[in-house]
Amino acid sequence: MGFSRLLKKASLAGAFFMSAIWLSTAQALCPAPPSLPLVQVQRVVDGDTVRLSDGRSVRMIGLNTPETGKKGQSAQPFAEAAKRRLQALVDASGGQVRLRVGEEPTDHYGRTLANVYGHDGANLEAQLLAEGLGYLVAVAPNVALVSCQQAAEKSARQAGLGLWRNSPVQPAAQINAGGFALVSGRVTSVQRNGGGLWIEIGDALVLRIAPKLLGQFDTAALQRLKGQRIEARGWVVDRSRRGGLKSGQPRWMMSITHPAMLDTLNK
Repeated sequence: MGFSRLLKKASLAGAFFMSAIWLSTAQALCPAPPSLPLVQVQRVVDGDTVRLSDGRSVRMIGLNTPETGKKGQSAQPFAEAAKRRLQALVDASGGQVRLRVGEEPTDHYGRTLANVYGHDGANLEAQLLAEGLGYLVAVAPNVALVSCQQAAEKSARQAGLGLWRNSPVQPAAQINAGGFALVSGRVTSVQRNGGGLWIEIGDALVLRIAPKLLGQFDTAALQRLKGQRIEARGWVVDRSRRGGLKSGQPRWMMSITHPAMLDTLNK
């Protein structure tokens, strides 16, 4: 039976009852390298972060889950579900997980960046993605599992599980706040300069690919994007807060960190 048929069959029983079927597929798509260190989890912080007994905070590579409520703000939809599911996966692994630390080992918050596996070798990011409890993110150079994690997310999206039950993709023109977002729109301009490659979607949003990352992309294909509809994902920032926003420039900017964060759509 094919992977997509497995996931379709599983979805009939509900997103949270598919782990047994998904388990062997996750191991096949995102196999754990041999001899990964086993570590003790002290607590699950949210759907994509765990705190270890040795004091390290681990941010899971390739997965971004909705934000839990902080500083009096309400939790985003499925944030608590993602946290509970990760807790269940950690519990099922006896409170211990295996880590594959990324090529870039820490983020700017000092957290360890790692792919996280259960005691049995199943990749936990892929499991959460396959159940529609988070979004694939690809940030070079930590992209070793991007293909298998893409497949996991695609299965949830096609089945309409979790976050994909109602499309989270918003038109670029409707952006009104910073933070992680999935957006779509028609490309109106593509320019390249010393700051990288810039893809404008209407007058609301510009996507930026930094010069050091351009080698990962088919730049000739990017130059031909004008007039095409695309979907992009990443963290939106408000350039007006940084100062220096020139007249006519889009207020919102999203950095594209890997080709998996950008896709063309049917016209």
